Formats: sequence, C-alpha cells, structure tokens
Amino acid sequence: MNFTPLGKRVLVKRVEETNTTSSGIIIPDNAKEKPSRGTIVAVSEEVKVLNNGDEVLFGKYSGNEVSFDGEKYIVLDIEDIFGIIG
Repeated sequence: MNFTPLGKRVLVKRVEETNTTSSGIIIPDNAKEKPSRGTIVAVSEEVKVLNNGDEVLFGKYSGNEVSFDGEKYIVLDIEDIFGIIG
C-alpha cells in the first residue's frame, strides 16, 4: 500500500481488543466497542510530532474509515489524537 495523508492527518491501523473478559466470557462482535487506540502507518509531511509505528490514543468516533487491500484503517486529523502511548 502506498498512501500519504494530506494536510495535518495520519493513517492509523486500529489495535484489536480482546474477545474475552477477564472471567473468560466471550464478547460477540456486535457488542464490542470500537477501539480507541492504534498504530500509525503513514504520516503527512506537515505532521512533525508523530512517526510511523507510534501507538496513539484517539477519540472513539474520530476520523474516517478506509480500506486498502482488505485491511481497514482510519484517517485522523492531528487534533483527534490525544497522545502517544509508551
């Protein structure tokens, strides 16, 4: 995949949450919340504080979902990112 975000945007792959609770109960897909963390895959030239591979925290309903080669990603404005994890 070759994608470069424009403006102050980044391309993020969501980190999948676990399918079971700590007590072992399996959570069905329709009951799961959208994960609010992910790994940066591509960064626009205007964004200087983030790099590919950074794990970030963002708003649950932020950005626009896109698909490339069967994989789902989210395009986020830099303002939608709360911070870098780790």
